[in-house]
Amino acid sequence: MTKRIRAKHKIDRRLGENIWGRPKSPLNRRESRPGQHGERRVGKTSDFGQQLKAKQKLKGYYASISERQFRTIYAEASSMKGSTSEHLIGLLERRVDALVYRAKFVPTVFAARQFVSHGHVSVNGKRITIPSYRVKVGDIVEVKEKAKQMALVLESIKSAERDVPDYVNADHSKMTVSLTRVPALADVPYPVQMEPNLVVEFYSR
Repeated sequence: MTKRIRAKHKIDRRLGENIWGRPKSPLNRRESRPGQHGERRVGKTSDFGQQLKAKQKLKGYYASISERQFRTIYAEASSMKGSTSEHLIGLLERRVDALVYRAKFVPTVFAARQFVSHGHVSVNGKRITIPSYRVKVGDIVEVKEKAKQMALVLESIKSAERDVPDYVNADHSKMTVSLTRVPALADVPYPVQMEPNLVVEFYSR
């Protein structure tokens, strides 16, 4: 487990938002940034600062994926016809770890990344260990038999903390999930406002 994952709540405090909407977020207790100078007043954020924060927030939400990987996803989104910001969201939501998280098979996006990398899911019957693997609409993602009785999975499914979005078809009795369509920004249940348009501005500088 990486240091980034262990320190995930610092992302919340640094950005000043509870980006996963979790009750354990330190922002539920204190609103300052991490570090001894976290209580200091923060001045007005520049346009660049707002764009950077939007990028860091979106990256952080998806288990803090690397800058290199995120930039690659952006480059692909920008090469597609139509809205780059909408395509960016669609590509991120097609990650297999994101779909596992949306289906409520695990409680967090970080757990989803680890769940996939440990080989607990298959796509169309093929074992997948790459969290960034991109699913297509209609692909069947299934929890492997040995993982179906894991306490982590059973507790997450029963949790009322969040709901399965309507573009995800999750069958908790069979432990399968599929995308019914590629979602738009307005469809994705982000706990905070995401601004992919500012991410596009950041990379377009």
